[in-house]
Amino acid sequence: MASSITPKPFLGATKPNPSLSSDLQRLSFSSLHISVKPRTHKKLQIQAAGSTFGNYFRVTTFGESHGGGVGCIVDGCPPRIPLSEADLQFDLDRRRPGQSRITTPRKETDTCRIYSGVSEGVTTGTPIHVFVPNTDQRGHDYTEMSIAYRPSHADATYDMKYGVRAVKGGGRSSARETIGRVAPGAIAKKILQQFSGTEVLAYVSQVHQVVLPDGSVDHDTLTLDQVESNIVRCPNPEYAEKMIAAIDAVRTRGDSIGGVVTCIVRNAPRGLGSPVFDKLEAELAKAVMSLPATKGFEFGSGFAGTFLTGSEHNDEFFTDEHGNIRTRTNRSGGIQGGISNGEIINMRVAFKPTATIEEAEHSDSRKERDRTNCPWSS
Repeated sequence: MASSITPKPFLGATKPNPSLSSDLQRLSFSSLHISVKPRTHKKLQIQAAGSTFGNYFRVTTFGESHGGGVGCIVDGCPPRIPLSEADLQFDLDRRRPGQSRITTPRKETDTCRIYSGVSEGVTTGTPIHVFVPNTDQRGHDYTEMSIAYRPSHADATYDMKYGVRAVKGGGRSSARETIGRVAPGAIAKKILQQFSGTEVLAYVSQVHQVVLPDGSVDHDTLTLDQVESNIVRCPNPEYAEKMIAAIDAVRTRGDSIGGVVTCIVRNAPRGLGSPVFDKLEAELAKAVMSLPATKGFEFGSGFAGTFLTGSEHNDEFFTDEHGNIRTRTNRSGGIQGGISNGEIINMRVAFKPTATIEEAEHSDSRKERDRTNCPWSS
């Protein structure tokens, strides 16, 4: 199909040049040859991100398991909050590895240093830089990992995503990354305690098939001393012994088991959280589900609430002796409509069995895809 292009003057324009018109008349679509090159799809490149959490109180973690160290940058901390390295060290010592026979054998002091954001014992309102050096680096333990992927570890998916991975200790996927959460958590607890008397406590409520019965821990009176009274951090002495025995039974044969941690928040201010995507339980779920080895999250009645009827599950309101609106029960877990209601916030987090075990396991090699037996132990 051919059609000529003939210039037409605009209203008030001068008459076109005749020679130009004849040239254009000779131009037809049949004489045009348009070359279209096939579109090539660029390889999708996803930049490394996801190391920052929070909006107003913002935490960025950094570092790897067997690198020079790990730490965090805390932005948004109010000024004039009393803060020292000792304040952070208390909680870091609770997280520190090698504390007992049921924890990782790695030996680290986890001694922290504050390099910015604090002057003369108080926060300045500027970013706080906390750093913890790695001192027990055992890179030779991971020689075989450069050949074959460890089952249920993150080195395979890191390799798939980035084409490069930190062979030693799992790199960023290591639990040592949580140092960068514990330190700002200690700061946040000081702020909440000063602002509203808020307390945050957590304890082990299940190890494998040993389950702490509902109601066996009084969340109104629970103390940190009760949690710290044994190496498994279960406030019920009877069940703590059962949990320790369960861990010892699998540990001696080079295996591992998982469990559940229950976390409560007392005296949480009312009105925290926003609809719709910023609901408080959604924000808390993102925070805890980003912890290594997490596989499940429950809030309030959780999955057990599906076995109840509406009349059984509803939390009735009443006015207490101080004139405050309260609920007679707390199946909502302290949050309704994504907003805190002043009751105790109650959540549970499930952790899978530790993937690092001493039993020999099968794994494909990274390049040749050969089936090998690798006794992963670290």
